[in-house]
Order: sequence, then structure tokens, then C-alpha cells
Amino acid sequence: MKLKLLLLLFIPLSFSFTSSKVITVLRPDFESAFKEYNVEGSFLAYDLQAKTRYVYNPKRCKERFSPASTFKIFNSLVAIETGVAPDANYELKWDSIDRHNANWNRNTDMKAAFANSTVWYYQQLAKSIGPARMKEWIEKVGYGNNDISGGIDEFWLTGNLRISQEEQVEFLRKLYLGELPFSKRTMDMVKEIMVNEQTDSYKLSGKTGWAIRDEFNIIWFVGFLERNDKVYLYATNFETVYEDLPTITKGRIEITKSIFRKMNVIPKN
Repeated sequence: MKLKLLLLLFIPLSFSFTSSKVITVLRPDFESAFKEYNVEGSFLAYDLQAKTRYVYNPKRCKERFSPASTFKIFNSLVAIETGVAPDANYELKWDSIDRHNANWNRNTDMKAAFANSTVWYYQQLAKSIGPARMKEWIEKVGYGNNDISGGIDEFWLTGNLRISQEEQVEFLRKLYLGELPFSKRTMDMVKEIMVNEQTDSYKLSGKTGWAIRDEFNIIWFVGFLERNDKVYLYATNFETVYEDLPTITKGRIEITKSIFRKMNVIPKN
């Protein structure tokens, strides 16, 4: 894609980076990564060192959606910080309810629950944290719209919590830099369980999410990618109008990696 397709704008972000201005590069060519899976979506990545963000579909990046399982990042932070979970090895006993997922139908610790997106585990953590403490931490951090109505074990799934890609990236930036109001120990533990893939050339950390709605599904993949001395905070989001499991489970990560290949951040296959 020729450089003439890229629009460079020097504008302030709508969220608070340490610099009052950053470079925004609009990348319409990222559309092909979504078209490969026949979905409509948006992408935002922030180059921490260059203070540059790369955006596809900027209007949609500002829209708030249910965080779904990407909230497990926040839930893990609060659980460890409050002592509900002493560390990422904290195990909960399976309640013997068959949830039609072999990875969920067993005793599990936080590391496995994060990797397998085990809903019941994080619902139990949220119940143990309780509405008052959860609300206190949500407002202290400023997570999306700060709305935990809809049930302490459902507010990030079917309740009213909403967050945009811009807000996700700002939250992740603060997590990566240790600027959230949690201890360094807590943040380091959560960053460790976020590692999704590590190769000789890069490390990809993140969390997927799948918000099921009657009319469509909202799909997430958010996190950070490290390569040599470069760090990119990213949020991928798209929607599907049918239950296409290959697209939902594989597409969210592959779309993200495809875009990073276009950016020459990770090697091309």
C-alpha cells in the first residue's frame, strides 16, 4: 500500500496520554484484514516509543461496547489487589455444572481461567470482591462508563458496562507502564498471565472477548505486542451477525496479527 493512502494528522487524543499530542496515522488498508473474514470492524494500536497511533475506522474506535471477557484483565487486578486471590495460582473448585467446555469443567486457577476464558471462575471472583469494592476500583481507574449495574457476576457480560477501543488502549498503556492504582506486584502478575504467544522475534500478550447479543456478536482482542525495544498497545474489535465459530475464535487473533504484519511489526509468513 502506497504512502499516499495514509493520512497523517497531528491531533490530540480524546484520552489522556502523557503527551498532549500524538501522531495519528489513518490506515484504510487495514480493511483487508477484516474483509478476509467478511466482518466489519476497527483497529487501534499505539506505538509507545514513537507516540504514534495507527487507526482503522476511527469513528468506531470511539464507540463503547460491552467488554465481555476482556474485563478479565481488570477483574484479575482487583482480585489480587484486594486479596480475594492471593496470586495467579489461586484455585477454585469446579461446582460440577457441565458447561459443555472441557477446560471449564474442572478445578482451575487464575492462570488457566484467564487462558481458557473460564466465565464461572471470574464470576466467583467478582462475587467475592463484591459490588462496593468493585465499584470503588472501577471509578478509581476510570474503566469505560464505570457502570457495574446488571449484577455483580454479569455486568461485564450482559450488564451495562461499556468501553471503547480508545479507552481499552489507554487502560492497557497505564497497565504496561505501571501507572494504574494497583501495586507493582499485582500488575506484574496480571501482565504475566496475559502472555498469549512468544517467539524469537516478538511477544504477544492479550485477552479475547465475545459479547453475545440477539442481533449480533461483538468480538474483541486487546493487549500489547513487544518486539525488541518497541511496544504496541492494541485493541481489535469487530461484529458478526451469526455464530461463525472459526471467525470468532481464530479470526480475532489472526486479524490482529495480519495488521501487525502490514505494519512490519511481526514477520510475514
